[in-house]
Order: sequence, then C-alpha cells, then structure tokens
Amino acid sequence: MSGKNDKSIRAAGILLAAILLATCAWAQMNNGIMSPPASTRPPRLENVGIEQRLDAQVPPDLTFRDDAGKAVKLGDYFGRKPMILNLVYYNCTMLCGEALAGLASAMRLVKFDVGNEFDVITVSFDPRETPEMAAAKKKDYVARYGRANAAAGWHFLTGQAESINALTKAVGFQYQYDAKTNQYAHATAIMVLTPQGRISRYFYGVDFPPKDLRMGLVEASQGKIGNAVDAVLLYCYHYNPETGKYGAIVGNILRLAAGATILMLGTFLFILWRLDLSVTRKTAAKTRYAQ
Repeated sequence: MSGKNDKSIRAAGILLAAILLATCAWAQMNNGIMSPPASTRPPRLENVGIEQRLDAQVPPDLTFRDDAGKAVKLGDYFGRKPMILNLVYYNCTMLCGEALAGLASAMRLVKFDVGNEFDVITVSFDPRETPEMAAAKKKDYVARYGRANAAAGWHFLTGQAESINALTKAVGFQYQYDAKTNQYAHATAIMVLTPQGRISRYFYGVDFPPKDLRMGLVEASQGKIGNAVDAVLLYCYHYNPETGKYGAIVGNILRLAAGATILMLGTFLFILWRLDLSVTRKTAAKTRYAQ
C-alpha cells in the first residue's frame, strides 16, 4: 500500500508541475507577464506566480543558516559583487532540480566565475529543510558547475518561516503548499541583484540564455565586470521586464552602424589623403632633383 501511495503522490506532483508550467507559458504568451490575475489561474495555483519588484531592496537583516549550519544574514553577502538569487526547496522532485541544473549549465557557458565576478544565493522556501540538506545540494551542484572557488561563492541557505516569508514577499515570489501531495506549487525564476542587494533583473523558467545572464550580471555590476564588447551589447540590447529577456534596440543598432560607417569612411579618406600627400612630395622632390 505504501508503494502505491508514493506513486500516487508522485503522479499528483507531476500533474501539478505540468499545470504550473502551462499556466506560466499561457501568461507569457498572452499577457507578456509572469503572473496572470489570481481569478484566471487553475485551482490550487491561485497564489502562485512571480510579481516583479525591480529595484526593490532585498532585506539585508533577514537571518538564515548556511550549509554548515552557521547563522548568516543576507547582508553578509552584499557589497562586493553582483549576485544571482534563486528560491527552491531541496526536496522538490520536479522544477527545482531542473532550475538548479539549468542555472549551473548556463553559468558554465559564461566566462565569469562564481566566487570571483559574482556570487549565487540559493534559498530554500521550505522552513522544514535543514542545513544538512543544503550541504548535499551544494555538493551536487557545485560539482556540476565544476569550477575552482565555486564553493566559496555559491551559498545554499535554509531558514525559519518568518525570514522566508519576508524574503519571498520582497522579491515577489508567490507559492503555496499542497498537503495532498506534500509538495509546493511554485514558479521558477532567478533574480540578478546589484552588489547592494537591489533587484536588477528577473529571468524565468529553467533554461537561462548565457548571453542574457552575462548581460544581466554586467548591468547589475554597474560596469565593474565585463569588457568593451559587453558595453556595446548593452547599448544595442535592452532588457524587457515583461518577457524577462534582452531584445535588440533597432535604433541604437542603426546609430552604432552609422557611427562605424562614418569612422571607416573617415579612416579610408585619411589614408587616401596621406597617400596623395606622399605622392605629391615625391613628385616635387623628383622635379627639384631634375632641375
């Protein structure tokens, strides 16, 4: 009987996750936003979604425990470099694992290193979870990421309900517990934070384009990381909060192309002028010598 119950609970969880993904896709395709009105959402998902709070301050005084069981405040990670914040729960059998795997995969394709140019803060929104569970997840996903010093920059946290509720409210992350399946219904997204802990960008889903992730980190760092190419890309591409993606700004691209064309023509004309001047000088020299 226990095996049948476990299978039934898992099947219900899978169905719930599928409904949630369909809801998110419908919201993005029809309204261009992550969270449709509660009245239009399927049953059991009335309080699930993400409400963007761009430029909102993540509370620095909220207390959690890291994977070693040490009490930490979110503000302990602020002030040095941009950060990626993602909210999961470690016992999740569906979306959370996919989101963490997608994040690790995207970060592998970005040249910036976790622990050097940016940090990652992964927080469980299930108050029943423990630092030991956080440590196991950290070991797994740091190994998947596979770069040196990542363990020092990727923080897996657990906390009490009070801190979790304050954090999820601050970033607009809405979820609800389903007692029948003993699982949480939730959306998936990562948030890019400035070094001061303000929300700069939201990226939705479980697959994060490396180009968008890199530009989001460069933008959140206020130019402290990245190079000249990143500066050009940020001039040509603009973040659309409705889709959670970067899109081309045609006007800026045309202006940049026009400027490059003028520069190339100017350089070409300068070279021609120098060549003509050189020929004129040589001709004058030959004339003087002949005389």
